[in-house]
Amino acid sequence: MSNKRPAQILDATSKAIIEQLQRDGRRSYAEIGKAVGLSEAAVRQRVQKLTDTGVMQIVAVTDPMRLGFTRQAMLGIRVSGDTRVVADQLSAIPEISYVVLSAGSFDIIVEVVCEDDDGLIELLNEKIRAVEGVSATETFVYLQLTKQKYDWGTR
Repeated sequence: MSNKRPAQILDATSKAIIEQLQRDGRRSYAEIGKAVGLSEAAVRQRVQKLTDTGVMQIVAVTDPMRLGFTRQAMLGIRVSGDTRVVADQLSAIPEISYVVLSAGSFDIIVEVVCEDDDGLIELLNEKIRAVEGVSATETFVYLQLTKQKYDWGTR
């Protein structure tokens, strides 16, 4: 998800394929082909190219609470030193699902998923605060997830 890659210029058909998959990632290539006016094979090739180039991923999005991960949080992290180095180290921590370099009060924002509060405390103390360059953290605990959508289209 780096900004180092140049933006991909997508034609209307590729955008339509992405939008079809955002609505239902399980749709068959044949169904998508009918909707966008391509053959099943052509859709398969385009989807492969879109995933190979990093334009999109096709994944199962889960509700962590229903899988036994009862503690989710967003963390604001202040860094002394190179934020990119710290972000790379944080990205290697399995409990961290989202890492963003940001401007404002925090240098980095991360989203974490833990089994419980003890897991969050262990993650904070033994992994995140142990990263060289992390100078401060602020934790925003999720009380309830009320919306999680990925169908914002291609604009």
